[in-house]
Amino acid sequence: MDAPTEERHPGTTSIDTHTSLDILRALNAEDATVARAVSEVLPDLARLVDLAVESLRAGGTVHYFGAGTSGRLAVLDAAELRPTFNAPAGLVVAHHAGGPEALLQAIENVEDDFDLGRSEADALRPGDIAIGLTASGRTPFVAGALARAREVGAVTALVTANPAAELAVHADILLAVRTGPEALTGSTRLKAGTAQKLVLNSFSTAVMIRLGRTWSNLMVDVVATNAKLRGRVLRILREATGADADQARDALDAADGELKPALLSMLAGVDATTARDAISAHDGSVARALASLGGQVSQAAAEPTA
Repeated sequence: MDAPTEERHPGTTSIDTHTSLDILRALNAEDATVARAVSEVLPDLARLVDLAVESLRAGGTVHYFGAGTSGRLAVLDAAELRPTFNAPAGLVVAHHAGGPEALLQAIENVEDDFDLGRSEADALRPGDIAIGLTASGRTPFVAGALARAREVGAVTALVTANPAAELAVHADILLAVRTGPEALTGSTRLKAGTAQKLVLNSFSTAVMIRLGRTWSNLMVDVVATNAKLRGRVLRILREATGADADQARDALDAADGELKPALLSMLAGVDATTARDAISAHDGSVARALASLGGQVSQAAAEPTA
């Protein structure tokens, strides 16, 4: 049985005769349905976030497995976590069928290689998280990876656009986003790909928040290694505390350029060493460290400045 993404969309059969604007309107109308479809799987996605946080706190790793568009989106999500959240290398690892070469060009047969998927998953350990991404729900590379992941005791999840995905048998958590037929039949870089991007964005961002790599809605796990980043860090520190530029700069200097201890030292009124130790003792969370130090956050500091 064909996946929903392979079905012909009855509303776009004449799309090749449309004007450019009407083509874009048709594509946009389909795109508008994706967020609602993703919202339907949020309870299961929340379970996966909780399991991933538990695994990472215990020293585990999150692994993505995908081919084609799915694999490229996985690589993108994993790659963005380090510059965005200062996530350690190897915390989230993307396995794209065919490797780096396949990012820019199609490589024949790699997505159909079950054994290649198995070998890619040999790196997993018990308690790790293995997330397979396949719009059709039947990609052999992903099947091999999830099958092997289960054998080694990893938690497995499947992100797909097919509610009847064949690979669901390998998944502890099924995230089947009902995006339906594509505007161009079988072109899963459209709605199915957009859904996968939203799922990955939401998953990894929620995991980073839960791991304490934000304070309020600010990205505070940043190290100022150049002039641009130092300026960004100073802006975040002033936004979070209401301090002026000189106060923020002094706190940052005392914390050797590290934003989180500088932030906590200002919020709690402690020195940078005490702040750094408190953050370490509370799994990197500024909010929990602040509570442990008896700090109070003013409404002005917690809310955006005008």
